[in-house]
Amino acid sequence: MNTSTHATYEPLNEQTAIQLAVKLNLFDDSTGLHCREIGDGNLNLVFHIIESATGRGTIIKQALPYVRVIGESWPLTLERARMESEALQIFARYAPDYVPVVHHTDEQYAITVMEDLSRLTIVRTGFAEGAVYPLLSTHIGEYLARTLYGTSDFALGAEARRELALQFHNPELCKITENFVFTYPLIDDESNAVEPGLSELAQQLWGDEKLLLEGAKLKQHFMTSAEALLHGDLHTGSIFASDEETKVIDPEFAFYGPIGYDIGLFIANTLLSALARQDDTRAQLLHHVTNVWDVFQTRYSELWQADNQEYFAKVPGYLDYQLQHMLEDTVGYAGSEMMRRVVGLAHAKDIEAIQDDAKRLHIKSSAARLARDFIVNRSHYRSAAQIVQALQQADQGAEIQIHA
Repeated sequence: MNTSTHATYEPLNEQTAIQLAVKLNLFDDSTGLHCREIGDGNLNLVFHIIESATGRGTIIKQALPYVRVIGESWPLTLERARMESEALQIFARYAPDYVPVVHHTDEQYAITVMEDLSRLTIVRTGFAEGAVYPLLSTHIGEYLARTLYGTSDFALGAEARRELALQFHNPELCKITENFVFTYPLIDDESNAVEPGLSELAQQLWGDEKLLLEGAKLKQHFMTSAEALLHGDLHTGSIFASDEETKVIDPEFAFYGPIGYDIGLFIANTLLSALARQDDTRAQLLHHVTNVWDVFQTRYSELWQADNQEYFAKVPGYLDYQLQHMLEDTVGYAGSEMMRRVVGLAHAKDIEAIQDDAKRLHIKSSAARLARDFIVNRSHYRSAAQIVQALQQADQGAEIQIHA
């Protein structure tokens, strides 16, 4: 992998993406190369280049200097491309099996060239189509433990962690999270997309002073707690998988923040997919919720015991304290993510696809009630099994009762 710079930024197109791939010696020449732009239309250009004769491919991702889905009226830093490529390379030090290989970066052009993952499927899409990915939560739990512990004070020491945190000063993308995850879904903001049948519930949530207070605490913790290098946007749309393999992509929101945030995002989006399931496979998705935490907790504890820079690491009860603190954060941030997927701007694909209005509204109402409990009562949760228990209570229309 190498890094280069050029004098002037300009966006790629399918033809210039092919030219770049040949220039980088990823292919011998342009003969038989086919390229298509596959970006999701929100922030970036993503080009998939395939060589017909061999089937070999590569991905070229380029950041745009504005929010693509809105246009040049919302400028956005190109620095996020550097942070994404550097985050991928750092995560690869700790969990190489679970991130794509970075072949090349160009800071001036905001380009990252990486491994072609077209053999896999985006988990969000797979979940919407009924897939379960049996190894997903084991792989993600391992990825989370290794990357989050590896970039923490406990593994690096405070001084090295502070130096690395400076490398991931990411204010513009953090501001997007602060607004669209933590603020707008809890107020009557024009950006929210509330289905008419949920208007009364949304008004109740926006007037819920306890919810607002606890939501504000979670936002403040997100903004000030630099515990580890986070992916920063670890929903199921940021994961490729098959039945045997898992890869985490798109860490352009990477920054130093609270460990529970990444875990909470994965759990929240998996819970939403589980709520949308009406068959026996729901249990398999709920297993991912308990298993990802159990794998994370076990592996994190092993890493803690094996190599820890903190003087007080061996004090009885300190690891347990840290794990409970992370679980409470995980539950709270899962609530924030679920709330924004119900009453915020970006909704859950598999729930939106449900054609039966009554069923869809019931699921969204259950998700909102569950999200509120996660935010307000996060300190009551002592295990991932209680998260599943709360979902089952909410889905049945019962009062959520989880006692610390």
